[in-house]
Amino acid sequence: MDFMIKVKVKRVTEKLDTQFPMPRYATEGSAGLDLPACLEAPMVVPPQSRVKVPTGLAIEIPDRHIAGLVFPRSGLATKHGISLANAVGVIDSDYKGEIFVAVFNQSNQEYVIKPGERIAQLVFVPVFKAALEEADSLEDTERGAGGFGSTGKI
Repeated sequence: MDFMIKVKVKRVTEKLDTQFPMPRYATEGSAGLDLPACLEAPMVVPPQSRVKVPTGLAIEIPDRHIAGLVFPRSGLATKHGISLANAVGVIDSDYKGEIFVAVFNQSNQEYVIKPGERIAQLVFVPVFKAALEEADSLEDTERGAGGFGSTGKI
């Protein structure tokens, strides 16, 4: 079964698709589109610091029941400690501005983002709206109100 949506892409800069690659899937099985760092010059990310990286594009998600999620790239995270400041970025279906990536350098060494470098990945997911209904009680479960680490057995 093929799940495909059409997403309109607007170049915010003429450098996208000429100097920098358009977002693309690296392999047939890739879940996320690689997002480029659309930079004029290399960007230094000092240790334990955050920067806002432009991607040079804006998108139009075709359905309010779909969202774009921006995830870190695992290679950057494991090799260099580069992740996202907000863990996962959410692109709502009604957002039409340029996509920026909030990058966080978790390491103790500076990292230099090169122009055009694949800095994050964009995944499209279904979204369900919730109708909240106030209740005096909730159904009992085995876990109950057990929080962080409550299900682990050591």
